[in-house]
Amino acid sequence: MEAVILEPSLYTVKAILILDNDGDRLFAKYYDDTYPSVKEQKAFEKNIFNKTHRTDSEIALLEGLTVVYKSSIDLYFYVIGSSYENELMLMAVLNCLFDSLSQMLRKNVEKRALLENMEGLFLAVDEIVDGGVILESDPQQVVHRVALRGEDVPLTEQTVSQVLQSAKEQIKWSLLR
Repeated sequence: MEAVILEPSLYTVKAILILDNDGDRLFAKYYDDTYPSVKEQKAFEKNIFNKTHRTDSEIALLEGLTVVYKSSIDLYFYVIGSSYENELMLMAVLNCLFDSLSQMLRKNVEKRALLENMEGLFLAVDEIVDGGVILESDPQQVVHRVALRGEDVPLTEQTVSQVLQSAKEQIKWSLLR
């Protein structure tokens, strides 16, 4: 029996998922073509949910993949890597995502709050992982960068209240000078 030597790779994350209490997708980002069709992805998500939603552990091996996960109120967070991936690396991504969202949602990590802040979630995930490569594992950095990117919203996409709030701030500061 000959040993298979795996080349080190930066592509550690195969997918990031967030499912609700019923195992339905709220967020899914796949970084490779392990599950090329939406039908295959949804079947995998149902399988993963059925195997994990009643357990207290944090790691599962499923369909030849390493899955790390955690739940909060009515959400299930998953980070998926290959079977030979370092669980600690995947767990760092999971914890970074969870802690970033926890700060962004003011500790209110539940379905309704998440659905109201999907833009922040997308930005956070993009700051943490890009194309399967882990970029950041510090939640403070992620929250800071998401806030900066959120401020870059063009004037045409800002709500009236945001524009008024900004105008009030500018007036207030001009009066205080």
